[in-house]
Amino acid sequence: MNILALNWQDLTNPMAGGAEVHLEELLKRIVGKGHEVTLFCSGYDGCLPEETIDGIRIIRRGNRYSFNWIAPRALRRLVKENNYDVLVEDINKIPFYTPLYLKLPTLVVVPHLFSTTVFREINALLGLYIYFFEKPLVMVYRGRKFNVISESTADDIARRGIPESDISVVHCGIDNEVYNFDASIRKFDKPTVLYLGRIKKYKAIQHLITAFEKVLRDIPEAEMKIVGTGDYVPKLMNLAGKLKIRNKIDFTGFVSQEDKVRYLRKSHVAVYPSSKEGWGLTNVEANACGTAVIAANSPGLRDSVLNDRTGFLYEFGNIDQLAEKLVNILRDDDTRSRLEKGGLEWVKKFDWDDAADKFLEVLKKVTAKD
Repeated sequence: MNILALNWQDLTNPMAGGAEVHLEELLKRIVGKGHEVTLFCSGYDGCLPEETIDGIRIIRRGNRYSFNWIAPRALRRLVKENNYDVLVEDINKIPFYTPLYLKLPTLVVVPHLFSTTVFREINALLGLYIYFFEKPLVMVYRGRKFNVISESTADDIARRGIPESDISVVHCGIDNEVYNFDASIRKFDKPTVLYLGRIKKYKAIQHLITAFEKVLRDIPEAEMKIVGTGDYVPKLMNLAGKLKIRNKIDFTGFVSQEDKVRYLRKSHVAVYPSSKEGWGLTNVEANACGTAVIAANSPGLRDSVLNDRTGFLYEFGNIDQLAEKLVNILRDDDTRSRLEKGGLEWVKKFDWDDAADKFLEVLKKVTAKD
């Protein structure tokens, strides 16, 4: 097949996240099976307008603010010049509404939709822009097939009016060569809580910091690592200062892949307090590295955690409950060991090669190709 993929950004983009990991892990394996893939996405400062990575031809135009406006014309030109069999449209921000201007078999990939969650992240005016831009999705994409990464997202788009028969679920995989358990590596000397990911308001890291202040009352030697970058870092540093725990939290900024795995292995617990995700890839990566997790019982996150088996779920926004779960893991070695073992068993079911095979079968049904 000759496949055209559409996403807001690619993995080289400094703003890339889990949605980009998911899409490109699948696409590079599909290329490896002999198919052609072109990824059309936005550019960023210093990027190349075109390059090939892992066999994927990447074309970058515009930037994150202009991309959805220039995409229709550029896509029409691409489709006219190339004999594409199928379009893979990844909707992880504002939809591109390609059915309005492209006549091409389409698989719509949805990590998750924002809906009202967007108002937790940005100002009301921009939030309304994104919120209302999502509203016509069901009407415009009616008749297209949807592929999602969790049962929570499948339920979400079904409630919006997409027929369940048009929805398939392919879970994320995990790179076991990168994320794995090494028994020779010891945990940090002091009880350590880890957050790893983008630093955005809707990720609710402020809840974790507030809960950590309560944890320190019971476990004063505990420490926290906040690993990643994002525009909410100054607010979080300010909050830590107001709570008088700034000296207990290490804001590492961006780290290498090697250091990321080191933090996942050595921390005593990894926490994902977000209000909504498509999945919880960091939860599974932490489990693969032999670390228990705590996550908000939010859409997507609840799919990536087996409560009381691989970690704990807590009610989103319930600071006292989060603090209680943290103390439980940090104090009770037996509980932590049990969750770590459960996590190592859980991650055996997640494999990018299997995910790519399942995704390719969905694509073949969309194009009716054998």
